[in-house]
Amino acid sequence: MSDVRTVPVPDGLAGERVDVGIARLFGLSRTRAADLVTAGAVDIDGQAPARSTRLEPGMMLTVEIPTERPAVEVRPMIAPGMTLVHEDEDIVVVDKPVGVAAHPSAGWDGPTVLGHLAAAGVRITAGGPPERRGIVSRLDVGTSGLMVVAKSERAYPVLKEAFSSRRVDKTYHALAQGHLDPRAGTIDAAIGRSPHHDYRYAVMSTGKHAITHYEVIEELPGADLLRIKLETGRTHQIRVHMSAMRHPLVGDPLYGADPTLAERTGLVRQWLHAMELAFEHPTRGERVSFSSQHPADLAHALDVLREGAA
Repeated sequence: MSDVRTVPVPDGLAGERVDVGIARLFGLSRTRAADLVTAGAVDIDGQAPARSTRLEPGMMLTVEIPTERPAVEVRPMIAPGMTLVHEDEDIVVVDKPVGVAAHPSAGWDGPTVLGHLAAAGVRITAGGPPERRGIVSRLDVGTSGLMVVAKSERAYPVLKEAFSSRRVDKTYHALAQGHLDPRAGTIDAAIGRSPHHDYRYAVMSTGKHAITHYEVIEELPGADLLRIKLETGRTHQIRVHMSAMRHPLVGDPLYGADPTLAERTGLVRQWLHAMELAFEHPTRGERVSFSSQHPADLAHALDVLREGAA
């Protein structure tokens, strides 16, 4: 369903870009207005404009605005273990614990990053759908570590573009079963939704391009601790790529991990943590970087394996 609106361009919008004019006329974010132009949902006097097209009074502007599904409510809820690593007027960086989703979604009634920020009094005013406001990149519920959320309207599109154009450095630590050979390498394999299993993804030729760089930083009995850098950010990318290499992450039965190793190390989720995050600040232009430590459950699993090697 969509709402088609046709209006004459008023004098007050003379000389404005078409996306700016749409945002002001219909109360949309600048990002959403630009997306409508790109999607071909806008015409001026019967012709599709470019985003840079300038408006003139009297032009007939037609916009087809898709009807949005009801937004999932962001409920303020403190998430135990959540740490605010950095906050300024444009961004907030959090260290997300396991068991917390990035944002509300259908079927999830647990704590979220956005709900925690709301409960902590951090105001998110960036663009995006209401239930995902400010979210530019997500971590799975079962993955812990660093996440950045845009706070200001000006920061949101800049950060969003930085992630999509791969100008954000994302470093993870992961514990993979077995011992990798070679000890460092690159996995370049497309990922798509598995046609055989719900909630699972797989390497497939029809999937989206995905690149993962890995390096063994510690060899343990039955597993390797890896430093991983992502070029792309596909859903379950590290988990899928390591499983495809026949080295699933410890504690990740969805992708083929040995449950006895998880039981021995006390893990109830995949051993995966977002350790480092670095990017150009969206308004200051300076390079900023943030780092984290292994949370208690992951550190305990390492200690168990190290004790077994002694």
